[in-house]
Amino acid sequence: MPDQYDRTLREIFPDQHPGGFSQLEDGRWVWTTFNSFQWDLNYSNPWVFRAMAGEMMFLANLGVDILRMDAVAFIWKQMGTDCENLPQAHALIRAFNAVMRIAAPAVFFKSEAIVHPDQVVQYIGQDECQIGYNPLQMALLWNTLATREVNLLHQALSYRHNLPDHTAWVNYVRSHDDIGWTFADEDASQFGIHGYDHRQFLNRFFVNHFDGSFARGVPFQYNPNTGDCRVSGTAAALAGLAQHDPHAVDRIKLLYSIALSTGGLPLIYLGDEVGTLNDDDWSSDSNKSDDSRWAHRPRYNAELYEQRHDASTAAGQIYQGLRHMIDIRQNNPRLNGGRLVTFNTNNKHIIGYIRNNALLAFGNFSEHAQTISAHTLQAMPARAKDLISGETVALNQDLVLRPYQVMWLEIA
Repeated sequence: MPDQYDRTLREIFPDQHPGGFSQLEDGRWVWTTFNSFQWDLNYSNPWVFRAMAGEMMFLANLGVDILRMDAVAFIWKQMGTDCENLPQAHALIRAFNAVMRIAAPAVFFKSEAIVHPDQVVQYIGQDECQIGYNPLQMALLWNTLATREVNLLHQALSYRHNLPDHTAWVNYVRSHDDIGWTFADEDASQFGIHGYDHRQFLNRFFVNHFDGSFARGVPFQYNPNTGDCRVSGTAAALAGLAQHDPHAVDRIKLLYSIALSTGGLPLIYLGDEVGTLNDDDWSSDSNKSDDSRWAHRPRYNAELYEQRHDASTAAGQIYQGLRHMIDIRQNNPRLNGGRLVTFNTNNKHIIGYIRNNALLAFGNFSEHAQTISAHTLQAMPARAKDLISGETVALNQDLVLRPYQVMWLEIA
């Protein structure tokens, strides 16, 4: 039976166990999509559904407000399919949601679906998961740092960002998991980018196997049969802080500025706010050496947190920069809600978008100063206050952004 299913399954963690099953000592097989210690549940058994619904209500009674629906795309099995994103998976989430609307209506579901962008959004809705991780934006932030070109990010913000009312993205820069390059090949092809080849470039760039790379990531789950690979590493390590790159701090602040200003719920991965680097000892620990994600799961670094108020340190510059942007977000209604409209800067290195017809955001993804022409800005007011710097800038002339500079401009 496992062999029949395996013919059509995608290997998720090929380094740890090929295929989708693990064999117990007594000879029986267990479905383990991800890890041998993570058993998949058989939701075709109504008693399993009932038991899991009971667990959800138990957590709600403890005061839990949001339940993460982990790997939601993989929860239903059907022989002859890849067992991903099946219609029954959506029906199952809707059924759980209906139970919770009756028993604990304040509880929200958060989807975690690292699949094709078309499929990610299908799990987000009032009758399924009210909020969901935004893996496409996360991956494209790092892609844009590597390429210095905003084409794919601008495209995603234009056509894949806005969600139905009463739902929201969870926008993040890093998490406890690896980075998978989840952009759609058909999206990339619109810019003449070959998806497979581009993913190979990104993997090489972020594990420092590409000349000129500033990143110090670690490969995760390389599959020699398909060439598939993902990347591990903290935001600081991937942004160049490990080798004291002079632009590393600004790169980190740039990425988090987008997570904070594109709407939805911003997530900060613990340690990013002080520039925590990779744990280089993960591979020498027998309990961790088979999983490179431990590189970005280091222990609490008390020294870095002690530096967070010292602006002469990288930790202090990152922390105070993020704190400043959070304060702006909390106190400025121009950043409310989750919808945006992209703004074409006519500069391939600068992303632009408008929030609530009142705030114009720019981010320079280049290590060189970049210009937005006065002609591009001609529909904007003559002057606008930049909430980041506190300065008033002229928009009736060419606008120059420093390397990796962020601007949040009040235009109404």
